[in-house]
Amino acid sequence: MSSMFQEIIAFFLATSGWILESSTVSMDDWKVSSDDGSVITSSSFFANLWKHCVTDSTGISNCRDFPSMLALDGYIQACRGLMITAIFLGFFGSVFALVGMKCTKIGGSDKNKARIACFAGIEFILSGVCSLSACSLYAHRITTEFFDPMFMSQKYELGAALFNGWAGGILCILGGSVFCFSVADSFSRSHSKANYIHRQTASHSHITAYTRGQAKPVNERPAADNSSSSRMQHFDKNAYVCYEENFIASTSFTIGGRTNVVRGGPDTI
Repeated sequence: MSSMFQEIIAFFLATSGWILESSTVSMDDWKVSSDDGSVITSSSFFANLWKHCVTDSTGISNCRDFPSMLALDGYIQACRGLMITAIFLGFFGSVFALVGMKCTKIGGSDKNKARIACFAGIEFILSGVCSLSACSLYAHRITTEFFDPMFMSQKYELGAALFNGWAGGILCILGGSVFCFSVADSFSRSHSKANYIHRQTASHSHITAYTRGQAKPVNERPAADNSSSSRMQHFDKNAYVCYEENFIASTSFTIGGRTNVVRGGPDTI
């Protein structure tokens, strides 16, 4: 699977998780009233991080915002901070992911885009962790009150918003992890390619040096024999041949004090 295809899948998963996290904050049913042990079931109660609502038997809902942030329970303030942090991290992660993905033309070189994509993956992972922490903390408080026999107020159960937040956090973590793994795979492939090119270059240089080493340099080749003795040897041989031919062609002898020259060699005599 190519790294570009992995990045597209990671962006789809992480962005879907971020959208789920954003919708979780505005949902009303973080916790819903339980009918267990309750005599009056004509009204239902539900609450989220910002308000508390009640619905009567006619379907009319009345909501009341929390009057003071400082008067809230600590777990609600912590969940608010974690969910807001998760939304901002997911937003910036989406922006950086668009810049760092290979299918886009912004972000500079491939190395810079890989770093930006890795940073986006880390932000998505942190966003998912924040969302999971907020929902888990809220759910822990609900279950603790529900199973506490000394708790005499209205008991609640887990609402749909919590499951929505868990799903969004898991998708963000999966998408961010795929981003990081795709970038690591891209770096390993580029490193392997660079090593392969280096080995090919080194092998080619070794072969070239070996081939050049087989041939003798010009200064080590035997010089041409231009000495005087060599020239004299060739000259003496030619002179001897010419002298022999002249001797054969012209032979002189003396008869009765008169010198006679016979042309044509001894056979003519």
